[in-house]
Formats: sequence, C-alpha cells, structure tokens
Amino acid sequence: MDIIEQVRELGRMIQADESYLKMKEAEKAADADNELQELIKEFNLKRLSINTENAKAQKDPEKVKQLNMDMQKVYSDIMSNEHMTAYNEAKQKYDTLTVRVNTILQNCIAGEDPNTTDFDASCTGSCSTCGGCG
Repeated sequence: MDIIEQVRELGRMIQADESYLKMKEAEKAADADNELQELIKEFNLKRLSINTENAKAQKDPEKVKQLNMDMQKVYSDIMSNEHMTAYNEAKQKYDTLTVRVNTILQNCIAGEDPNTTDFDASCTGSCSTCGGCG
C-alpha cells in the first residue's frame, strides 16, 4: 500500500472513530432542532443589524447597545440549548483527536520518532507561541 492509500485509510479510521460519529450525530440533532435553527437565524439577523448600524455615518449608540444586548441574549439561548451543548461537547472531543493526529503527523514529518512522538495537552496548535514540544 502506498503512502497516499495509507493516508486514505487513516481518514476512514478517523471517520469510524467514536468521537467523529458522536459529533456527526450531535450535528444532525442540532440541525433538526427547529427552535435552535430559528435562534441561529435570529442571532445572524441581530449581527447583521449591528453591522448595518455601525456602518452608518450617523449611527445611534443606544440602538447599537440595545442590539448588542439582544444579540447576547440570543447567543445565551443558543448556547444553553441541549442540542448545541451536546454538539459543542462532542466537537471538543473530536477536535482533541484531530489535534493529536495532526500533531503526531507533523512531528513525524519533522523527523521525530513515529513510535514515541505524541500530542502535548498544553499544545495550542500554534507554533508561533510555542516554546517547543516536550
């Protein structure tokens, strides 16, 4: 098996992983939640209204303040929705897996030992702020 086919096999394994499957299941549940989808639409409209008001030469600071408060309330409602909460939890677990896989792969590409290199939980994924893998 060549290296590209091995990468494709890794992709299949990732998509068969429990964290991926749970994330996709939570995503479907969130997408099917009409109340949540309406809240997301409302949030986007509030954000658009804020952008529109801020772009005006004579913007109304009180209106912007009220729109921001309204948007924060909708955001709070979105984030407290059970399907959004489940999705965020599942996505965080999946993201941890993908960061670990990417870190190991990048370390191997950089010449580290594939048998011992691993993910450091303190790694943010940004090499620009990194003091070195350890």
